[in-house]
Amino acid sequence: MPRPIRVLVAKPGLDGHDRGAKVIARALRDAGMEVIYTGLRQTPEMIVNAALQEDVQVIGLSILSGAHNAIVPRVLELLREKEMSEVKVIVGGIVPDEDAEALKQRGVAAVFQPGASLDAIVDFIRSAVPA
Repeated sequence: MPRPIRVLVAKPGLDGHDRGAKVIARALRDAGMEVIYTGLRQTPEMIVNAALQEDVQVIGLSILSGAHNAIVPRVLELLREKEMSEVKVIVGGIVPDEDAEALKQRGVAAVFQPGASLDAIVDFIRSAVPA
C-alpha cells in the first residue's frame, strides 16, 4: 500500500483567521492525506522545522494578511538551506494575480485564491506529488 501524501498546513505571520486553513486541512484529510496543522502565528523557521520533523511532501501556507511577499520567499530560502527543495509549497489566500505569478516564478508550486475549489486543491496536490 502506498504511503499517504503528507501535508503541513500553516498559518504564518500575524494573521489570526484560520477557518480557511482548517477547511483545507479537513478536505485533504478526507481525501486520504495525512495532515499536520501547525496552528496560528507561525514563523517561516517554525514552519520549515515542522516540515522537516514531520517528513512532509507539501507545505500549504494560508496567508490573508498580505505578507506573502515577505513570508513565502523566506520559507523557500529555508527549504533550500535544509536541502528540502523537493517539498512542494502551495499558497492560499488573498494574493493578487501579479504577486501569484511572481511567487510561482520563485518556486511556489501553486497559488489558490479565494473561490478555489477544494477538489482543485486536492487534485493539484495528488498530481504534484509522485506516487
